[in-house]
Parts: sequence; C-alpha cells; structure tokens
Amino acid sequence: MGFSKNFLWGTATSSFQIEGAWNEDGKGPSIWDDLTHEHPGFIEDGGTGDTACDHYHRFREDVALMAKMGIRNYRFSISWPRVLPNGTGEVNEAGIRFYSELVDCLLEHGIRPFCTLYHWDLPRAIHEKGAWLNEKMVDWFGEYTALIADRLGDRVKDYFTINEPQCIIGLGYQRPEHAPATPSSVRDIVRMSHILMKCHGRAAMILRERVPGVRVGYAPCANPMIPLTDSKEDFEAARKAYFTVRPDTFIWNAAWFSDPVVLGEYQEDGLKALGHFLPAGWEKDLELIHQPLDYYGQNIYTSNLVRAADNPWGYEQVPYRIGIERTLMGWAVVPDSLYWGTKFLYDRYRLPVLITENGMSCPDVVVNGKVHDEARISYMDQYIRGLKRAVDEGVDVAGYFYWSFMDNFEWKNGYTQRFGLVHVNYDTQVRTVKESGFHYKEIMETNGACLDKE
Repeated sequence: MGFSKNFLWGTATSSFQIEGAWNEDGKGPSIWDDLTHEHPGFIEDGGTGDTACDHYHRFREDVALMAKMGIRNYRFSISWPRVLPNGTGEVNEAGIRFYSELVDCLLEHGIRPFCTLYHWDLPRAIHEKGAWLNEKMVDWFGEYTALIADRLGDRVKDYFTINEPQCIIGLGYQRPEHAPATPSSVRDIVRMSHILMKCHGRAAMILRERVPGVRVGYAPCANPMIPLTDSKEDFEAARKAYFTVRPDTFIWNAAWFSDPVVLGEYQEDGLKALGHFLPAGWEKDLELIHQPLDYYGQNIYTSNLVRAADNPWGYEQVPYRIGIERTLMGWAVVPDSLYWGTKFLYDRYRLPVLITENGMSCPDVVVNGKVHDEARISYMDQYIRGLKRAVDEGVDVAGYFYWSFMDNFEWKNGYTQRFGLVHVNYDTQVRTVKESGFHYKEIMETNGACLDKE
C-alpha cells in the first residue's frame, strides 16, 4: 500500500531556535531572551538565541538550500514579539515584512509553508501580565492570530496553533526547565492548561474566518505507550496508559491537552482528579476549545514500554533493556514509536495524523567537508518504516516532518545538541548538508519506496 501520492514530506524549525536578530528592527523581548540573558547558567553551554543560525539575515540562502535538498513542505514558526513587540497593540512592520518575504521566498522555490503561531517565544510584556493565567490571554492570542491571518493568509493556507502545550506548561511552570521557569501550583497549572486550549480554539476560529481555504492543525506531544508483548492485555494496557489522565502525570498525557480540543470533553479520570481546579464555568468554554481541525499534529521522538499490571491503574511502565541505543539527548531509539503513536491517536481522534516533529540528535562533526551521520540515517529509516506499517494498516497519516532542517539552539541544552539535516558552524555560519540530508531527499523523491529495498 505505502504512502499516498499526496503524503506531505517536510522539515521543521522554530523562530527562536534559528532566527537570531533578537533585538533588531523593532523586535520586542521574549521570555527566552530574558531567561538566557539574565540566567546564563540555566543553559547548558551558556548559549543564547541572540544570533543562533542568523536565519533572519540568511533566510534566502537557507530556503535555496531547502530547495536543493528536495524539501517541498516547511514548517516554521512566527516570533510573536517580532511582529507585536508588546504582545498587543502597535504592529512592527519590519517583523511582518520578514515573514512575508520568507513566505514569498518559499513559494518562489516551490516550497509549501506551514506556519506555527506559537512555538514558545512569548513576549515579555504578555508574561508580565500573567500570560496563561490571565483570561485576557485568549483575546491577546486572538489579536496576534488575526494579524498573521490578515498579513500572510493570502499565501499561507496551513497553520498550527500551538506547539507542544505539554512542554509550554510542564517545562515552563511545573518543573522549571524552560522559560519562564516559574514553578506553579497544581491549581494554577490546570487553569493555565485550560486557558491555553481556549487560546487554541480562538485562533482556530479566527483562522477559519479570515483565511480562505485554510487548513488548521494542533501540535501536541506526549510519548506513545508501547505494549510489552503482543497480548491483548498489554495492548489494552498501553492504550489506557496513553490516554488515562492521572494526577501525578497529567501534564505529559496525550488526552489532557487533546480530548477537549478534539472530542469536546475532558477525559473522565482527569476530570475526577483535577476538575475542581478548573475555573468556574469551564463547561461553557468547551464549545470554544472544540473547533474542527484538518490535522492532528504530533511530535514523537521516543516511547514508553507498558504492560498490564494488577494495580489500581491496570498498567505499569517497564524500563527498556540495558544498552538500548540512545540519542545524544539520552532518549531511547524505539522504531515502533511512530507506529503505535499514530495507531492509538487515529483510533481515538479519527483525524489525519501529521508527524510534525521526529528526529535524532547526534554528535555531528564535519570531516573533509562532509558529515557522516549514519546513526541518524538508521533512526530515520527505522521510524519511517514504522510509520509506513501504520499506513498499511489503515491509519490516516497525512505526512512526516523531520526535526529539524538545521542544527539550532536547543533550549536548555543550548548548542550542545544537533538535530539538523544541515550542520551549522556557529562561528562562521557555514551550512553543510549531512549525509542524512541527502538520504532524506531520496526518501522524499521515492515517497518512501527506497526504504523497501534495504
């Protein structure tokens, strides 16, 4: 059966991780600017996003390189403070012009733009007003969305509202590993989650109102759960573990941030455990949160192993074997991640699943002008084969976007992790396509058929 002729092969980046130009041309400060400048020890190598990959100045070179690599679909994000320095109000025309020119450049090279509205670089001004704890956030996010829809919607038809809500709340407020690194109570975290989903709903409505022919998606994460054995008991245990919302792990659960968005209701166990923390009148908000979607995006890198168990939850996680292959990030390489993830997600939500991120960090170096990253090639092949297995079993998978197009600022890990298909020398800004970049080109050109020959 294989991938459909309309399957979307692409790659992805985010604004803060690649753009640089942190205070140029009227851009306002973000929470990540503040964290990296005021707490440099927070970042593993003390890095900042001040220059990053200098994509702000080099985007034409980067897009030309994408075209050479055969990339026809590109997911990028908008820096909210670059276009609205104060989060609301006065528009920074220079910032809008940058994204408009980027979109034009992509289209000139035959590359379809996929725009993510929010990939973590919240304007400082919005943070200072309470951000996800402030009900006005829904209006602020709506104003921002309307600006992007009005200025880019004549050319950009594919949008993702929010990237990885689990990380926004979980890493930003539950355990302070990401900006704004503000530890918060369970009560506040539950309310933030709810307001965040309201922002998604408002954005989806505005996009449909203002962009003719729009396609709207949402891009959460959460590691898939994989059954330990082929038994029916372990299969059901894995499914239950993926979607049961527990008070100790709710932030990292797939259903907590997706059931209200896609199904229009909170998962039953989660509501019982956490519903008393939701704001008054939350039931009426579900109509706003539950907007029609064209894609269910999902970022998947690894998985958890699960078996049935005689305990109150009916399942338990099992550690992977000692010596399992791991990425430089320490994440287990589990080829069945995309198979089980898309299988369970499609079965529950019945929307086309789009893998919005999948990739591997390696200790890449340039030797004689080349980067031999065989481990990444192996990872990619194994994961995409797993994805094809799901497609062959009837799962509606819309596409696969490799993370990332090029090496970049990797949040708390700074520049110590390299996920890219393109190597970036941060001293010279020289780009070098890795062997995996050439290999991915063949995968895209053959619609995955080349993997059947290996």
